[in-house]
Amino acid sequence: MEKHNLTCIQCPMGCALEVTIGDNGEVTVTGNTCPRGEVYGAKEVTAPTRTVTSFVKVLDGEINVASVKTKADIPKNKIFEVMEEIKKAEVTAPVKIGDVIVSNAASTGVDVVATKNVAKA
Repeated sequence: MEKHNLTCIQCPMGCALEVTIGDNGEVTVTGNTCPRGEVYGAKEVTAPTRTVTSFVKVLDGEINVASVKTKADIPKNKIFEVMEEIKKAEVTAPVKIGDVIVSNAASTGVDVVATKNVAKA
């Protein structure tokens, strides 16, 4: 049996969760005051994911960088691979919010998209 103590981040309550993984792989979450805590706790110990935010270089723009983020959560163990792809990316202005900057980042099936408009200089 394996036990993990977590603080839930799914709502402002910040419940103290205890997540237990039994010998047969069954996951039990206690300490949550809402259903989101149970889902979060189970996911965090079995398949943790994160949203990645960063910025990319913009060529010929009013400013030289644009903020970006993954369109959805990615597996936590892929963060550094995604960041390497983002670091290599360059876009030419204009950039619009939602533009795909990196497609299928690190083979996760998740795109990296712009979160800032940048006009052409």
